[in-house]
Amino acid sequence: MAELEQNVTETPEVATEEVVAVDASPAPATSGRPAKRGNDRAQRGRRPSSRPPRPKSEFDQRMINIRRVARVVAGGRRFSFSVSIILGNKKGKVGVGLGKAGDTTLAIEKAVRDAKKNMITVNLTKDSSIAHEVAAKYCAARVSMMPASGRGLVAGSSVRPVLELAGVTNTVAKIHSGSKNGLNNARAAVEALRKLKA
Repeated sequence: MAELEQNVTETPEVATEEVVAVDASPAPATSGRPAKRGNDRAQRGRRPSSRPPRPKSEFDQRMINIRRVARVVAGGRRFSFSVSIILGNKKGKVGVGLGKAGDTTLAIEKAVRDAKKNMITVNLTKDSSIAHEVAAKYCAARVSMMPASGRGLVAGSSVRPVLELAGVTNTVAKIHSGSKNGLNNARAAVEALRKLKA
């Protein structure tokens, strides 16, 4: 037993250490983002358009109102959109259109087509006014207009954008009905402008 203990003490285990070469140069500082290459962000997500750019329309447009209409069916509610638009070139042409569709953009396109179909040409004087007093009625809406030199355009509700897009100034317009329906007021204004004589 004593011999064994003596052998163990005579041959101690020697720990071997591995020497690893370490690069002493400092690591480059990174912000955590990959390096930018050229103009990748501007090119990514864009595809070349095959369509030519749409030419600008000669008519200005003004939206009277946009409504979401629901109808009840067996499965629940079905929604659609109704859009009223006034179209004009501020040089004597004006029209009012109504469009209905399941999507707002389609409804607007239909309303623009309807306004172009129902466009009228207004007989204006040299100072862009109307020649004489005129009145018209459409459903419950009643509108009257009269020339007023030097006063500019005095009108309210949806009658004002109709006269602006028709290019009418120096005119006073009045709504005589209690109707709050903007589409009917606009159509009454168009009917009044249609009655003008050269």
